[in-house]
Amino acid sequence: MTDRTYHAPHGGHPDQTQLLTDRAMFTEAYAVIPRGTMRDIVTSRLPFWDDTRVWVLARPLSGFAETFSQYIVEVAPGGGSDRPETESGVEGVLFLMEGTLTLTVEGEEHELTPGGYAFLPPECEWTVRGTGDEPARFHWIRKAYEYVQGVEVPEPFVTSDQEVAPTPMPGTDGRWATTRFVDPDDVRYDMHVTIVTFEPGAVIPFAETHVMEHGLYVLEGKAVYRLNQDWVEVEAGDFMWLRAFCPQACYAGGPGRFRYLLYKDVNRQMKLR
Repeated sequence: MTDRTYHAPHGGHPDQTQLLTDRAMFTEAYAVIPRGTMRDIVTSRLPFWDDTRVWVLARPLSGFAETFSQYIVEVAPGGGSDRPETESGVEGVLFLMEGTLTLTVEGEEHELTPGGYAFLPPECEWTVRGTGDEPARFHWIRKAYEYVQGVEVPEPFVTSDQEVAPTPMPGTDGRWATTRFVDPDDVRYDMHVTIVTFEPGAVIPFAETHVMEHGLYVLEGKAVYRLNQDWVEVEAGDFMWLRAFCPQACYAGGPGRFRYLLYKDVNRQMKLR
C-alpha cells in the first residue's frame, strides 16, 4: 500500500462565534466523539511521560464498553516515556498517525513513521520517544490480557499499515477490506486492532450485531454509520464507541476512501462470574 495520511487532533480552542450544535452523543448503546470535541481543555497528563498529553477516547465503564481503554497520545519532540505502562498484565497496541517515534521494545529500537503499528504483550519492556521537529500523535489501545492455561502469550512485533496487504471481504470485489495485523485464527490474541477500508459507495450490507465491543477511529474519509437505530454522519477524526450487541452498518460517502482503526475483543470464553 502506498503512503497514506491519517487525521489526528491538534487541540486548540474554538472562538466565541462557534455554534454549540455538534454531532457528539452518548447513548445506552454507543457514543460518538466528533473530532471537534478534542480540545486542549480535555487533555490529561500521564505519570512518567515527559512533554506529553493525551485525549482519552474510551475507558471501561460498568454497563457499557468494559474491556479496553483508548488514548490519542501527543508527544513533543524529545518527549515520551521510559516507563509507559504502569499496570501489570496489560497489553497494548500503538498506531502512529503523525510525526516520528523511536520505539524500543525489549532492547531493540524501531523507527516509526505514520502508519507504524506495534503490538506490546503484557509485561513487555518498552519505551517511546518523539523524534523529528513536530509532535508525534498516536493511538494507544490498552486491554487487560486474559491469560488461559496452556495458551502462550504472543510475542511483541512492529509493522506498519504500508507493510500489510488488506484482505478483501468475500463477495465485495475488494470494495470492503480489512488490514489484519495478526492471524484471526491465532487464539493467543484476545484482541484485534485492524484497519477497515471502504471504497467510495461501499457498504456493510447488513446490521452487524455481535458480542464484541468496538472502538472505531476514522482515519480518513467520511461515511454514514448506523449505530443501534440511528444513522450518524462521521468523518476523519471522529471516534465511535460501541457496546456489545449494538447493531452497526455503514455507507461510505466518498469521494475518497473511508478508513478506520478498529478495536474488538475476541477469542476468549465468556466470563460467567
